[in-house]
Amino acid sequence: MSAGSAADQVMDGTAWEQFCDTVKNAGAVILRERSPKNGLDRAEGFRYLSRLTRLALEKFVEHNDPTTPRFYRLSHETGKIGCDNPDSYYQNAAIDGQYEYRLWGNRGTVSYLGFGTYYGNYGSQARSGCSGYLDGGDLQVAPDGSFEIILSCRKHPGNWLPMEPDSSMLIVRENVLDAKNERLAELHIERLNAAGPPAPLTPEHLGAGLADAARFVVGTATIFTDWAEEFMQRPNELLPLDPARTGGAHGDPNIRYYMGYWALAPDEALLIEGTPPQCEYWNFQLNNYWMESLDYRYHSIDYNKHTTTYRPDGSFRLVITRQNPGVPNWVDTAGHASGLMGFRWIKAATHPRPRARLVKVAEITAD
Repeated sequence: MSAGSAADQVMDGTAWEQFCDTVKNAGAVILRERSPKNGLDRAEGFRYLSRLTRLALEKFVEHNDPTTPRFYRLSHETGKIGCDNPDSYYQNAAIDGQYEYRLWGNRGTVSYLGFGTYYGNYGSQARSGCSGYLDGGDLQVAPDGSFEIILSCRKHPGNWLPMEPDSSMLIVRENVLDAKNERLAELHIERLNAAGPPAPLTPEHLGAGLADAARFVVGTATIFTDWAEEFMQRPNELLPLDPARTGGAHGDPNIRYYMGYWALAPDEALLIEGTPPQCEYWNFQLNNYWMESLDYRYHSIDYNKHTTTYRPDGSFRLVITRQNPGVPNWVDTAGHASGLMGFRWIKAATHPRPRARLVKVAEITAD
């Protein structure tokens, strides 16, 4: 599409109409034959599309200028993508491999901090993956907690986060084990050698942003609904995910994932059991069918390395039931009869597969 035609499509409203039509067509993902047909899951599905639309507009229209990057949140309490971690504070920024950037701030005290540069976007035909990663444990940090990172394609001394020519997004992940006592990092970012404020909005820029946003809604919904349909074939199991697959979906290279589909009758419980290896962090969580974490603001839908009650031998048992059975580590289904689930090991010495076992609620003991 030429620049002139792109401007014309904004001027005559075609760009807006195409955005609306593409988002409208995303509804077909929610209405797939294998998708849940009960009222709760169907309502959450269409709410999911509304949330993705909001997140997509933030990403591609409001915060999509790599010449003047700023942090925004692409996943949070009311905007969730791909088994979002309730313990994670995610921040994103638009970048471009033709520039160099300075990221600075204070380390804070969170248990895990990771910086990743990525290329590609959900819904795009371009390649998708990670172009560079810097672990918070490898940061050179001053005694007062301050640090500086250079993001660039050229190698730099000190804290360097590699980019590639097609890098387009920075993701910062902070995992909080103990929310009452840990302090998030303080972060700032700027483009090196920037001169003045960003240029005014152009029709071409807006048109491209709307088109990318609409493709993102459809692409994101499609990717993770495909995963859900795959997991449904082996219910009540935690299945290992290939790191190449999660990496292509902009995952953290330090994480090993196990995911699956759960479904419980009112008198059934799913037990998740295992013994943690040496690791920096682990967690388990329940998601709805659309791979959104269940509402952790009001329900105990996840446990981590710190919040779990362990057995004397160091092993754990998590108990998923639709009603509270009165035992430690109850995972609340928050009104759902089925959905998806996820388990993460982060920087683990080994990656043992957690056991999932279906039992009757009446069989559960205090353990």
